[in-house]
Amino acid sequence: MEKLTFREIETRIETELFIDKFHIAAGVKLPFDYVEKSQLVGAFLHEKMVAGYMIVTSPGYRSLMFVPDEIKNSNEFFKNNQNDMLEVNGLWLSPAIKTPKQQFKVWFHMAKNVVTSRKKYVLLMSNSKNKNIQSLHGLINSVPIYEGSPNLMIGDESHQTIKVGYTTPWDCFACIPKYWIAVVKNRQRRLRLKVLSKKRQLAGA
Repeated sequence: MEKLTFREIETRIETELFIDKFHIAAGVKLPFDYVEKSQLVGAFLHEKMVAGYMIVTSPGYRSLMFVPDEIKNSNEFFKNNQNDMLEVNGLWLSPAIKTPKQQFKVWFHMAKNVVTSRKKYVLLMSNSKNKNIQSLHGLINSVPIYEGSPNLMIGDESHQTIKVGYTTPWDCFACIPKYWIAVVKNRQRRLRLKVLSKKRQLAGA
């Protein structure tokens, strides 16, 4: 099996490909100018982009733009300097990521980048209905800031309901063993369901 490799994405063609891949995976079309100013990382197999994520390290965070003003005025978190924050967004995995080991490598690479950023807080945003992402955020001790309809600007696109929270770089890194266990258990559960489905099909034949 070919090794999964990582590199930063810098060309316009690959940036647009990343945006399209995330759109397919998450149903959200990220603005090009927002993605372009981010640290964009792709995972590749056979020179084909099969996963990716983005880290935003300067203010203008998309997740905070979607939080209503009344929440910003009442939540103590917003008294923190935004230069002490980073935002993780655009995480996607294609069906080509087939093994727990490959999936874990994507997470580990992202967590390593978060820790080496030397920021205090990690901003997180997701579709409130995406149970897999919510489970992941639970592993890294995400503190909720807002859940509800996004405060959209004209032309912006997002999920109908979002969940915005934050954690720390250390929590992202410390949860790596828990994440590996969760990946393996999820894999085992899918295999059991697949075997059960096959048995039912044979019984009904």
